[in-house]
Amino acid sequence: MYKSLFVIPARGGSKGIPRKNIKPLNGRPLIAYAIDAATGAGAGKDCIILSTDDDEIAATAESLGLPVSYRRPAALATDTAGSREVILDAMDWADTQGIGYDNVVLLQPTSPFRTAADVVGATALYHPGIDMVVSVTQAACNPYYDCFETNPGDGFLHVAKGDGLYTRRQDAPAAWQYNGAVYVINPESLRKMPLGAFPRRIPFVMPRERSIDLDSPLDWTIAEAVMNNQSRK
Repeated sequence: MYKSLFVIPARGGSKGIPRKNIKPLNGRPLIAYAIDAATGAGAGKDCIILSTDDDEIAATAESLGLPVSYRRPAALATDTAGSREVILDAMDWADTQGIGYDNVVLLQPTSPFRTAADVVGATALYHPGIDMVVSVTQAACNPYYDCFETNPGDGFLHVAKGDGLYTRRQDAPAAWQYNGAVYVINPESLRKMPLGAFPRRIPFVMPRERSIDLDSPLDWTIAEAVMNNQSRK
């Protein structure tokens, strides 16, 4: 069984939804859902790194029972800082603390409908012969059916992939999109290349209702409506 290092990225300067990481969603700060997913999947608190530069976010996590000993450097808390660099810095800190791990599980707070079972399911697919297990959901747009590009010469639309002869979506090959919920990463692969360059990626499929990713105020409104509806059932 492989040991996981969990990284929850939560910088203070979010702009799409200001202060989103500690904004209450259904009465709880957003980061609470990511912490619950990690602990519910069996992670010991010494193996969960909250990557934040923000004192209030750190204090909120500690009020939820998660010790915060690591702080993200200011240089990695900007709009241009990449996920790879953020994860690598957390890995380096874990190494200095003697925390052993076989893979890194990235849990973005913006996926509050992800469950501990999703995390367990994704990590169960991991082995050292791959670069990453990544959660996906069925793509809203299928490149064989209803996703189009424009011809550079005349500007006419053409189907993005294939010959455009599929008349029913269910007949077209399946297309997947990242949902941002779970990434189970090979540490050695990450040290060698960016996540987008990984050639050996395995999908972990999640239903659309658990794949809501909070990137805008509209996304937040939808998430609140879904949670309110669930609580009434």
